[in-house]
Amino acid sequence: MQLSNELKKKFWNQIAQTSPNPLGIVPTKAKGIYIWDIAGKKYIDGCSGIHVTNIGHCPTAVIETIHQQVEKYLHLTVYGEMIISPQVAFASVLLQHLPSSLSNVYFTNSGSEAIEGALKLARKYTGRQKIIACKNAYHGSTLGALSIIGNKKWQKPFEPLLPKVEHYSFNSDNLIKAINNKTACVVLETIQGEAGLIKPDKEWINAVALQCKKKGALLILDENQVAFGRTGKIWAFEAYKIVPDILVLGKSLGGGLPLGAFIAHKKVMQTLSMNPILGHITTFGGHPLCCVSGLSSFQELLKKKYIKDIPKKETYLRKHLIHPTIKEVRHAGLWFCIVFKNEDINMKVRQQCLKNGLLTDLFIFSPECLRIAPPLSINFKELETLTHILLKSIRAVAV
Repeated sequence: MQLSNELKKKFWNQIAQTSPNPLGIVPTKAKGIYIWDIAGKKYIDGCSGIHVTNIGHCPTAVIETIHQQVEKYLHLTVYGEMIISPQVAFASVLLQHLPSSLSNVYFTNSGSEAIEGALKLARKYTGRQKIIACKNAYHGSTLGALSIIGNKKWQKPFEPLLPKVEHYSFNSDNLIKAINNKTACVVLETIQGEAGLIKPDKEWINAVALQCKKKGALLILDENQVAFGRTGKIWAFEAYKIVPDILVLGKSLGGGLPLGAFIAHKKVMQTLSMNPILGHITTFGGHPLCCVSGLSSFQELLKKKYIKDIPKKETYLRKHLIHPTIKEVRHAGLWFCIVFKNEDINMKVRQQCLKNGLLTDLFIFSPECLRIAPPLSINFKELETLTHILLKSIRAVAV
């Protein structure tokens, strides 16, 4: 207990805070879908480390691969100078599972940095400046990403932001009409996350892609939260029969280690390598340790066929998440948004879940919504336990 209190004191005083009320758990171990704290309490990670640990915490095959790489080398020099075999190996496997027009990978440190690179690439390649994005979209916290998230509450304290950025409602015809010969790119989340899991209308997103093609604008799809099987397909855009000009990845890409990427056709991507050279550069992007972790995690995802079981798991949750306190349930594969009457009820449910050993999360722009997104590796018995804890927590708040 003394060690725990000392750690918490240093955490508050020496670690920069992101909110006034962090979870405050002191973890000592994580394995599979579980996290243990310093007191020995076990939690189900109902959010996969916020969409990162897609195949669970510390999978044996991934850990062994990391150990093997540690014995060889870590950082050597800045990205793009040496031929780092883990980067090449991971890029090759990723591209085998992507459309041929997405043929060139730029590895970064995170999804936010990948968004920055994608925006720069679109402006450089098209020679245009106008960027179209969506209201209540979330693309990260760096300045360029913040410029396109489309929520004034989060933008205002950091203005001025990038110029010539226009925001329109997701699924709106006005967004399509705004795409013209001055547009460098349209940036969309394939499924809007922090807005509360909002899916695109199939006709609408296809019309966006078509208008981009007609006007010479690039379509950027942000799949930080939805890629690698979360929605029941490797890539969420597969369900909509479209292909982005630039695909942005992060979160689960690194298998639990920090890694992002933006992917485009080679003829598009090569414009970053000249006029000027080093127009986009990163020191640690594509770190060999992160790449072997990401590659091993991706291979495990495909080998264990976790994606195949997602429809059954989605159906199970959908059938059982029923309670008068729940106003609505939105879902995309093994990603659920549970809508309550207001933020107060949602926060009380989340606190009860934590008390009962289930980690959940909020949606930034929809505070009345609760996020459930467990590792895809969760088995049906574990899923039953998760559901039981969640409903028990809801009932405790409803009384």
